[in-house]
Amino acid sequence: MTDRGAIADVCKRMVADRLVIGTAGNVSARTGDRVAVTPTGVPYLSMEPEDVGIHALDGTPIDAPLRPTSELPLHLAIYAARADVGAVVHTHSTAATSLSCLVPQIPAVHYYLGLFGGSPRVAPYVEYGTDALAAGAVSALEGRTACLLGNHGAVTVGATLAEAYDRAVYLEWVCEVALRVLSSGVIPRLLDGVEMDDATARLATYGQAGGH
Repeated sequence: MTDRGAIADVCKRMVADRLVIGTAGNVSARTGDRVAVTPTGVPYLSMEPEDVGIHALDGTPIDAPLRPTSELPLHLAIYAARADVGAVVHTHSTAATSLSCLVPQIPAVHYYLGLFGGSPRVAPYVEYGTDALAAGAVSALEGRTACLLGNHGAVTVGATLAEAYDRAVYLEWVCEVALRVLSSGVIPRLLDGVEMDDATARLATYGQAGGH
């Protein structure tokens, strides 16, 4: 399947998984020196592969029938900073967005945070679609595969689109757990640095590739 087709399919999954509302959020995938990215303002359920634009890594349109997402600078900045990233998923999921208003970093409530290289950070709020937002996300993603954007949403990255999307789903679940813990009124037991480091190392080899 082409990147365009895979992106259109992921957009429909985001709606089904309640990671976005309306036309919020955006998705991209990099192949070589080209980036396939969602257009702005197109309802996800009606999005077709041909609606997805192809751009150069500097943002120049190559085959883009529609205007790209306003967050194209975010996607391009991540690709410029991270050679390991092949796809970016940006959502406005409820739990992640809510938590981004409360904490500077996701509290270590569950070992699944190791899936992201450690507890994801929260980038400070800045206006959407700006170079400042892109720079904040790149900084928050250092050594991580996910971050929250303050008072805005979430970003996950991966070597593949499937990996980036799976991380978006896990991130929303962990954020929901964190919100419930924080709202309990009880001082939570959080994983310490050694426990988180151990979880991160173990999860790096989890699954078929690691033989577990």
